[in-house]
Amino acid sequence: MNELLRVYALCVLVLCLKMLAISCYQGFFRIRGRVFTNPEDAAFFNRTPQPEELPQVVRAARAWANDLENIPLFFVVGGLCVALGTAGVATGVLFGVFTLARVVHTVMYLREYQPWRTLAYGVGVACLIGLGGMLGFRMV
Repeated sequence: MNELLRVYALCVLVLCLKMLAISCYQGFFRIRGRVFTNPEDAAFFNRTPQPEELPQVVRAARAWANDLENIPLFFVVGGLCVALGTAGVATGVLFGVFTLARVVHTVMYLREYQPWRTLAYGVGVACLIGLGGMLGFRMV
């Protein structure tokens, strides 16, 4: 297997597991607090539906939404980098830094730490821009 493909696949796996962890985080707080907004969920746990989610669930949903603004772009741009054979070491480093930045962003988001959350976000965006630039140079 191509080494860059291996790094890309590992990063995709980590990012998918991270997003799954956010879903589990939300479920954990819903079940622990026994607070459900969906009537069928509340009925299943013999509870009354609540008008609002718990703050932890809302915060995790925002982190999830932010992931949906960035991670699919990485999947596409990263896959194109692998397919078109951009510079292996530089591309692999950007893959790893992006993945680490997204994990740090999520942790900082859930823990309400600024400016680290914004810094991690910026690093991830810079990696996407770098990968896009490498693609542009490769196609010229």
